[in-house]
Amino acid sequence: MNSEVKSTVEPTQIVTFTLGDEVFAADVFSVERILAYVPPIPLAGAPDWIVGMIRYQRRRVPVINLRRRFEMAAAQPSDRARTIVFSIEGEWVGAVADSVRDVIVLDRAHLSEPSQVFRGLAAEHMHGILRQGEELIAYLNVAELLSAAERNLLREIMRPPATS
Repeated sequence: MNSEVKSTVEPTQIVTFTLGDEVFAADVFSVERILAYVPPIPLAGAPDWIVGMIRYQRRRVPVINLRRRFEMAAAQPSDRARTIVFSIEGEWVGAVADSVRDVIVLDRAHLSEPSQVFRGLAAEHMHGILRQGEELIAYLNVAELLSAAERNLLREIMRPPATS
């Protein structure tokens, strides 16, 4: 009789990306596309964490600045910057990252619960903290990046102007 226990948990692939010296991750199934960074078109009346919108596949996609969202120091995008297009409840939202590193398989044995606040980021925004060697990676809960009110605000801002 084989005493080896097989895990019923499917492996999860995550994409890792950076904001400054911090490393973050998101489930690959929440990522629609990773695009080379192009400056977004500004949106009138948007809060400062919404930096504008881009056009992608004939759609207008709002773009948020994760550095502002997570209250990190501002930085100019470099040639390594990317716009990660996330799918949040069926809607696309772009997010500016300093760089995208790679896709890795999440080893849940190295995933721990986040404290109430991890490096300025509230626990509800994360699935957990992944330890990879000496590095700590904040595994984001992309669905919680924006509140329902913020998603409604994005819809309102992105709504085309009425024509008469």
